Amino acid sequence: MDKLAAIRQPVLQEMAQYKALFDNALTHDDDFLGQALDYVRRRQGKMMRPLLVVLMARELGDVSVDSLRSAVTLELLHTASLVHDDVVDESGERRGQRSVNAVYDNKVAVLVGDYLLSTSLLQAAMTGNIGVVEIISRLGGTLSEGEICQLANIRNEAITEEAYFHIIHHKTAALFAACAELGAISAGADAEYVARAKRFGEIVGLCFQIRDDIFDYYADNRIGKPTGNDMREGKLTLPAIYAINNADNQEVRALAMRVKNGEATADDIAALVDYTKAHGGIEYAQRRMEEFHAQALSLLDTWHNAEVREALRGYIDFVVERSL
Repeated sequence: MDKLAAIRQPVLQEMAQYKALFDNALTHDDDFLGQALDYVRRRQGKMMRPLLVVLMARELGDVSVDSLRSAVTLELLHTASLVHDDVVDESGERRGQRSVNAVYDNKVAVLVGDYLLSTSLLQAAMTGNIGVVEIISRLGGTLSEGEICQLANIRNEAITEEAYFHIIHHKTAALFAACAELGAISAGADAEYVARAKRFGEIVGLCFQIRDDIFDYYADNRIGKPTGNDMREGKLTLPAIYAINNADNQEVRALAMRVKNGEATADDIAALVDYTKAHGGIEYAQRRMEEFHAQALSLLDTWHNAEVREALRGYIDFVVERSL
């Protein structure tokens, strides 16, 4: 049994029920919209986010249809944000597959993203739980704020870890924290469990993003993200931030500013990638990720359902160790 299969084991039936609800939400009678939604549906990945929702609910007993709908509403919102991000970034690929805007065009992609967002809110309303609606509504704003902060940071001459973590707290960490919070809220959890679940999800998101950022320093055509792609967009992530700030090298700092200003050549980016790898940037990011990983594991000592506890341990291990 592979790692993901083992993680899903306590909620196999519930994840099948989730998948049916999600597919139904992305079904439409209109030929053109139906085709676009079908394309989105076929691009589902490992379902890591809905899995976290369902596992958090399973800790408290049987998983209700409201918890499953909470997983659906979260994944629809996340998918809408990815469709819109690809338009903003003018990206033709996501995880090695053609983006919606590449298959159709920007106008269709924006409208499909809007439809997904509307459907997400409808699914939230169908739970009849105002807490679920509030979490999803707040998350949409937080994700947008994170994107805007990232754009503003590109224009900022400062290169700091504080700015980096502020951005990923508002993006990936907020997304996974909402997954865990939705699972707890939809299952009727008390405030103490909701807080623990949310913190676990937040840490998962931090680890997920740091791991994703490390990938960018190594070429891999399977994820549609060549080496230095973040730098081509003016983004400096944790490995480069550490390497730049831990050496008094004005030439490298000038190179970093060319990256942030969108003036860097391909050779400039390759040079900064090589410098980061040679000056401990990858190792530092790995250490920070392992620190968060240890925090997540310590939180799990308070989970009572042994199957869920082991699945969540496997979940955070998978996030930290994944190759893609």
